[in-house]
Amino acid sequence: MAETVAVTALPTTRMNMIQAINSALDVAMAADADVIVMGEDVGYFGGVFRATAGLQAKYGKLRVFDTPITEIGIVGVAIGMGAYGLRAVPEIQFADYIYPALDQLVSEAARLRYRSAGEFTAPITVRSPYGGGIFGGQTHSQSPEGIFTHVSGIKTVIPATPYDAKGLLLAAIADNDPVLFLEPKRIYNGPFNGHWDRPAENWSKHPAGAVPTGHYLIPLGQARIERAGEAVTILAYGTMVHVVAAVVAEQGVDAEVIDLRTLVPLDIGAIEASVRKTGRCMIVHEATRTSGFGAELSALVQERCFYHLEAPIERVTGFDTPYPHSLEWAYFPGPVRIGEALRKLLKD
Repeated sequence: MAETVAVTALPTTRMNMIQAINSALDVAMAADADVIVMGEDVGYFGGVFRATAGLQAKYGKLRVFDTPITEIGIVGVAIGMGAYGLRAVPEIQFADYIYPALDQLVSEAARLRYRSAGEFTAPITVRSPYGGGIFGGQTHSQSPEGIFTHVSGIKTVIPATPYDAKGLLLAAIADNDPVLFLEPKRIYNGPFNGHWDRPAENWSKHPAGAVPTGHYLIPLGQARIERAGEAVTILAYGTMVHVVAAVVAEQGVDAEVIDLRTLVPLDIGAIEASVRKTGRCMIVHEATRTSGFGAELSALVQERCFYHLEAPIERVTGFDTPYPHSLEWAYFPGPVRIGEALRKLLKD
């Protein structure tokens, strides 16, 4: 891969998350001829969300190519490419469709380095849009991150900003182990225009941030403080980072909001330092509550910060139901539920 230049020395341009992901793929492919992009409709069409637009025209059909509708085949071929020495970046069109490839990811990709005694690796980065926000219903809106964080050998990354999306994706592609890179489609085109409790017609369509145009890396396993505070620590990732930040700003709560960025590896040091400082902790994620990643976070905080906690840990999550199409906005953790949890936490 290309030598990384100091980020501050790179020119920037305003990008939304889709543009940042496209830029990361472009930069990676320009720097390394072994980087391959593959998946359903990623070639001529440029992907269902246009994340790969223009890449086939620039790099050719041997490096950016469409695949049959077979997720198990897409990931299986990518693993073979990785063992051969390539760096495949397969796209699963929606995270809901990743389940047919689960055996390849769990039984092959995650274990290849260990079972071959280091002779082979699976340096693949599986990209996939995840979560709700587009009224996609039960088969286009799921948040399956908890399934993969359970699997030893797979790294799980979820960006919340365009800047992070590009830097984390470049780091994932450079990594020699398999990475699941989940992209929150609700913020693909930028955060909502201040209305996190309203449907998609209120999206801001303007780019969401300044992103360096060149090559830079954000190390996997390094959380980001979205907002500093002293009264309570709130752990979130993806879309929920923006939702939480908007709620605490509106309510005037002195909360420290931590964007985890990567779930595996997890920056437990940043979490522990914050909770020891604030004495209170709330966890917010869109996935279902039972066996969601918030349960693991809660256990870790309890184990490491028990004597610093001044109140029970709060979790605000999606409900333990099949994903509701018509009631999507009621399903999301939003201002009402987050506000209620904050008041309860700060009252104790």
